[in-house]
Amino acid sequence: MRESIDILSRLIAFPTISRNTNLPLIYWLQERLSDKGIESWLSFDDTKTKANLFATIGPETKGGLLISGHTDVVPVDGQIWASDPFQASIRDGKLYGRGSCDMKGFIAATMFCVENLDIKALKKPIHLAFTYDEEVGCKGVRTLLTAMKERDLTPAMCVVGEPTSMRIVQSHKGSRNYRCCVKGKAAHASMANEGVNAIHYAASVISKIEELADTLQTQKFPETGYDTPYDMLQTSLIEGGMARNIVPSQCNFTFGYRYLPQSDPDKIFSQIEDFGTNSVLPRMRAKSQDTDLQFEKLSDNPALHAQSNSEFAALLSHRRGAQGIGPHVGFMTEGGIYQQAGITTVICGPGSIEQAHKPDEFLELSQMSLCTDFLADLFQHHSS
Repeated sequence: MRESIDILSRLIAFPTISRNTNLPLIYWLQERLSDKGIESWLSFDDTKTKANLFATIGPETKGGLLISGHTDVVPVDGQIWASDPFQASIRDGKLYGRGSCDMKGFIAATMFCVENLDIKALKKPIHLAFTYDEEVGCKGVRTLLTAMKERDLTPAMCVVGEPTSMRIVQSHKGSRNYRCCVKGKAAHASMANEGVNAIHYAASVISKIEELADTLQTQKFPETGYDTPYDMLQTSLIEGGMARNIVPSQCNFTFGYRYLPQSDPDKIFSQIEDFGTNSVLPRMRAKSQDTDLQFEKLSDNPALHAQSNSEFAALLSHRRGAQGIGPHVGFMTEGGIYQQAGITTVICGPGSIEQAHKPDEFLELSQMSLCTDFLADLFQHHSS
């Protein structure tokens, strides 16, 4: 396992926060694959500063297994760490570092197993996909799937290695994020009656979001198998105003919606949009026609449905290192997008989501061992 830990340590040393480039890490992975005689290709974002890596190992036939992981990590700004977040540190059987469990540990285990794989023995292809910008809206995987379609590549099955404590997860919630931009009318604070306070009217929409969020929490579906068996709605970011003595002419806020696979996300959003457009905006324009209220969809990541992948999940649950079938999860992954593209997909990876995005993020070394056992056994299955 020492070699897989060394790979993980090197991956952590690349500070691939989503606002940064991931190219040094991608080129490093590409070189390691090349040393093994494995060809790969890249698909870039519009800025050419980020890329996905895709490789096919074994026979060039249809179908096969896709192993997928994202290379970006969340920021460490404002977090207090006991050690350098971009230098792996091992303490008490845990490896600390940003991305250790989310999800460079899985990528390291994949690379270790690939580098120790008897490629000539493979009967079915194994595909690798390492993506960019998952943490900011699953952007890279969409670019990748477009490039895969152009190359007529459609794997039959996919394992996305998000942290599940090595349990096979068949279903997760979907996620949408929206921005609401409220344009009011500025005025001196002593003549506030002549202005249109953008913050006040934004607050009306936010109150509606809170009301809907409270309602959603009463509409529970315990039979779905989720820890939080209901949809969740929240306002997450807000900005507005220029000074304490100016009626604010602008207020923008962002809100997100996490929904169960059987829910209709358009239905909830339409209630918010209708309230803003038909209730709030007319009140603003009664004071000034030069006001506005607009909604913008920032991200749309579909849920992962269990119905179409249960057989695959059952098969994987018996592989060495797997910890059985796990519960459905509330966090979002690229899995729903792969499934939407026609690829049977499950989620399984080392570490716990409870450690992700926090200071002193860590991966238990025992989880790393289970993951390498799981992937090695899975690859062996593709050789028989």
